[in-house]
Amino acid sequence: MHQRSIVKVGASLLIASLALSACGSRGSSTSSPSSGNKTAVIGIMAPLSGNLSALGLGIQNSVMLAVSQANASNAIPGWTLKVEAKDDQGVPDVGKNAATAFAGEPDVAGVVGNLNSSVSQSTQPVLATAKIVQVSPANTNPSLTQGANYTTAPVRTYATYFRTCTTDAVQGPFAAQYLYQTDHITKVATINDKKTYGEGLVAAFTQEYKKLGGTITDAETINPDESNFQAVIAKMKPTAPDALYYGGEYPQAGPLSQQMKAAGLNIPLMGGDGIYDPKYVALAGTTANGDLATSVGAPTDSLAAGKKFLADYAAAGYKDPAAAYGAYSFDATNAIINALKVSLKGAAAVASVRQATIDALGKVSFTGVTGPVAFDKFGDTTSRVLTVYKVASLKWVPVVTKAFK
Repeated sequence: MHQRSIVKVGASLLIASLALSACGSRGSSTSSPSSGNKTAVIGIMAPLSGNLSALGLGIQNSVMLAVSQANASNAIPGWTLKVEAKDDQGVPDVGKNAATAFAGEPDVAGVVGNLNSSVSQSTQPVLATAKIVQVSPANTNPSLTQGANYTTAPVRTYATYFRTCTTDAVQGPFAAQYLYQTDHITKVATINDKKTYGEGLVAAFTQEYKKLGGTITDAETINPDESNFQAVIAKMKPTAPDALYYGGEYPQAGPLSQQMKAAGLNIPLMGGDGIYDPKYVALAGTTANGDLATSVGAPTDSLAAGKKFLADYAAAGYKDPAAAYGAYSFDATNAIINALKVSLKGAAAVASVRQATIDALGKVSFTGVTGPVAFDKFGDTTSRVLTVYKVASLKWVPVVTKAFK
């Protein structure tokens, strides 16, 4: 999902057991290895502190749940899986340090993360050099898998990188089609936060929206740390848009929605999965009603496997909710585990089979809690299902779920 801006606080912590994690502790967790078992580590890189920690903790807990279930079922005979989490703080340099630490650990078999596209840009080359597989449950920027020229000359950038969520090359156009074809909105203003995620999302939306026949009345940018949006609202208002499409995260989107409506610009704000969170509604207040967001996949509670995941998550007693990317993190972890079932069979050490793990992950295919899990030649998910949500009675409510074509 994204480039996100958060407070630089916190550090990765170590905790002793899954039980402690279930009480809301942050950091690494270990199930007690069975006698004689070798250990393989699955790492986590996500913001475990700051404004987006709810998303990061949902990722962490979901990885822990998948690992706990795998150990309980002896999924990889002769091996016990251990979780080690590092707080990347949503900051590229911090994420790079976390990746460097993982690269120096011979027992690391794979890493789930990052949340932010810009952070993954820093971690990808580090993990690739060490031949450690990385599966993101949330990155949506297309360049991470298909390079800077993904629209004209896509090329696999890192053979170690995969993701279980679809990209902004799908999400942006999906939103454009909904606004133009379903809501019959023909005039839209856009704003992005100048970050990797926001810029890419708005660019993909704009291209499709114009192709459909829609008009972009105004295209503005804001700074990542901006909180007063009166100036940009004053520029946008005279162009008389019927909706605003926003590229960025909920910490800024919520106040933006509130301020533009207070200024008399009573139109829906629509964004991507970066704003699809209850905290967006809390920040925007009653003005959030009618606002829209797209998010990857179908609502977790609409699928039988998703309902079981949520029930198991609740039963584990985690303090923090699974949030937007819990199910995708659970599937990302199980994708790595399924690859390890192949690569670790008969292996003496994790580091000796890292290439085999890369090869096996590329061939993974199973039914996950988000639906079918498999990867194409770029490492992207083969699923192109998305959902449009609308705020009604101060809650996100699914409006339509379908595969993008």
